[in-house]
Amino acid sequence: MGSAPASEHDASEHDAASDDVCAVSQNVYLPRSVQTAAKLLVVGHFAVGKTTFVGALSEIRPLRTEEVMTQAGALVDDLAGTKDKTTTTVALDFGRLTLNDSLVLYLFGTPGQQRFTQLWQDMTRGALGALVLADTRRLGQSFDVMGVLEELGLPYAVALNEFDDAPEHDLAEIREALDLLPETPLVRCDARDRISSTRALIALVEHLLNRTSDTSDSELEHA
Repeated sequence: MGSAPASEHDASEHDAASDDVCAVSQNVYLPRSVQTAAKLLVVGHFAVGKTTFVGALSEIRPLRTEEVMTQAGALVDDLAGTKDKTTTTVALDFGRLTLNDSLVLYLFGTPGQQRFTQLWQDMTRGALGALVLADTRRLGQSFDVMGVLEELGLPYAVALNEFDDAPEHDLAEIREALDLLPETPLVRCDARDRISSTRALIALVEHLLNRTSDTSDSELEHA
C-alpha cells in the first residue's frame, strides 16, 4: 500500500482525473443514426454503487478509472461500512445506453469523495440532470452531494441503492430525512440489476421531461 503524503497523493489523482475527463469529452462520438444525445450524471457519496450502476446499464464496455486505495486515501475517506472496498474511482465512470434509433444517453459517474468536488464543474457541462444514489446506512453523506447539485442548478432524482445488509425504511420517512422537495423523485433500486437500474433512470428522465414541460407552459402564459 502507498505511503505518499495525502496532499501529494490528492494532487496526482486530480491531475489524472482532469486528463481523463478531457479525454472522454473529446472522444465521445454519436452513431450515425442517432440525432439526439443526452448527458446524465450518476452521483453519490463514496462507495454508494455508482460504478456498479453505470456498468449494469451500459451497452458498451464502460470506461472506469478505478485505482487501488492507499493509506493516504484512507486518511481522508470515510471507510465506515465499506470494509471490503479496495478500489475507488478517481476521475469518472462512462457508459452509453441507446434508447432508440434517434436517442442515446451518455452516463457519467462522478467520484464520491469531497476532494474531487471541483471536477464536477467540468462534468456538469452539458448535463441535463443527475441521479443521486443513496445508502440508507449512510443517508447523512448524501446532503453534501445534493448541495453541490443545487448550487450548480442541476435537477436530480434520488435512488436508494438497496444493499443486502441495509435497513429498510418507508420512502416517506426517507424523503423527510433527506428533506426532499415534493417534486423530487425518490425510488428504490439495486445497482447490480439492469432492470432495476433502468427504472431508476426512467424516474430521472420523466422528472426532466416534466420540468421542461412546466417551463414551456410557464413561458407561454407570460408570452
